[in-house]
Amino acid sequence: MHSPLKKIIILGGGSSGWMTAAALGKILKNHPCEIQVIESEDIGTVGVGEATIPQILLFNDLIGLDEDTFIKRTKGTFKLGIQFKDWRKVGHSYYHAFGEVGKNMEGVHFYHYWLKMRQQGKAAPLDEYTLSSLACNEKRFMRPFDAGNSPLSNIAYAFHFDAGLYAKFLRESAEGHGVVRTEGKVSQVTQHPNGDIRSLILENGEEHQADFFIDCSGFRALLIEQTLKAGYEDWHHWLPCDRAVAAPSALTEEPWPFTRAAAQQAGWQWRIPLQHRVGNGHVYSSEFMSDHDAERTLRENIDGELLADPRLIKFVTGKRNKFWHKNCLAVGLAGGFMEPLESTSLHLVQVAISKFFSFFPFQTPTQSDIDEYNAQMDFEFTRIRDFLILHYHVTEREDTPFWRYCKNMSIPDTLQEKIDQFKANGRINRFNNELFNDLSWFEVMYGQGLRPEGYNALADIFPDDELAKRLEGIQRVVRKSVDYMPSHAEFIANTCPAKP
Repeated sequence: MHSPLKKIIILGGGSSGWMTAAALGKILKNHPCEIQVIESEDIGTVGVGEATIPQILLFNDLIGLDEDTFIKRTKGTFKLGIQFKDWRKVGHSYYHAFGEVGKNMEGVHFYHYWLKMRQQGKAAPLDEYTLSSLACNEKRFMRPFDAGNSPLSNIAYAFHFDAGLYAKFLRESAEGHGVVRTEGKVSQVTQHPNGDIRSLILENGEEHQADFFIDCSGFRALLIEQTLKAGYEDWHHWLPCDRAVAAPSALTEEPWPFTRAAAQQAGWQWRIPLQHRVGNGHVYSSEFMSDHDAERTLRENIDGELLADPRLIKFVTGKRNKFWHKNCLAVGLAGGFMEPLESTSLHLVQVAISKFFSFFPFQTPTQSDIDEYNAQMDFEFTRIRDFLILHYHVTEREDTPFWRYCKNMSIPDTLQEKIDQFKANGRINRFNNELFNDLSWFEVMYGQGLRPEGYNALADIFPDDELAKRLEGIQRVVRKSVDYMPSHAEFIANTCPAKP
């Protein structure tokens, strides 16, 4: 008979630790398994994961968070997409918008019809058919509601929030489901003869044993790497940015419903508006820019007054060779790091947790389950990796050594195959339910300047005149829908304003 897990220790708090604790506490509330979080207030967290993607709504629903309360408590705002400024070339910008683009017809994606008509000069810019893009431009927002076939029925959105406040909010949720928090720093990790982790010994001498351990210790990876030597796959040659300097600033205008990613000489800078401040960070490659110049670039491109001194963060983009090794699971930065270009950090925490539930073990995990979990997480990371590389590699910029390197570097075969297929006929195949769907790939490929030679042959099923009228009709409906939406600031003020 298999013995159930009796105790799980999560090492580390922050967003990843408390997301894990909140989910385990909720799902295992009727399971005889103790959940303990060991963290130290003396150990800081990276805490820059303030932008998300729509999948986080599923996580918040899983743990039972009320959305308005969540926004109020985290001083959050809403997000309809990401604006990429100066990536294709200086002076050019585009949106990777959430949700629908146009309307699919007769089983063919809208963008194929649009490509056909655009190549003939008979279609407006893509934004004119995309509710989220227009709403971003005009700083409008609302949640979806039942409006029939209107785009207002299918508004996809995510959030910006204060990561520290989010962790605190999640901690309350977790402790409400019986999760126990212990303050302390780990001084020693003991192991069983077979290499499994046995216990964590704290600096005050306390020893805490468990059947299973989840490493949320961040870049330190105290358990999965320092103890179990799981190994790390470095993707620096494809994603050369390895540092970020971050600082909050005062609001100078009403918050936008989008994240801005503005390309710089050796990387890019994020701008994330919250209700009480703006989050800023300059991600860059230390091979192409000094720390001093990086901080100067950050300061020069911030509108409001700095609220704190800039903080330097060093990282290596890549992933753990084994996310689950023996009786230890790595979640968050302990498992790998993907720069926040597409706001995937917290999503990867969410994926790690959900897949862990799919393979939730007894006291003695099955190796085949561990191997399959690792394979699935490897797939998640590598497909996101390819999507991030796309932004750097497909560009017209050659104005700095950094951009010349990115444009001319070799890329993974999996990404090259996607690019070649798109160039030929505009087709994009979403493989095995990878995170970013065909619309996301299309928006970024086209936005970065990639132009296909053709389109799906089925786009010819409508005569050109009829197709032109259909596109004009879609454009009118999208425009009317955006006009119906209140401003982002007005929506927040009426539904979920944070306390001053």
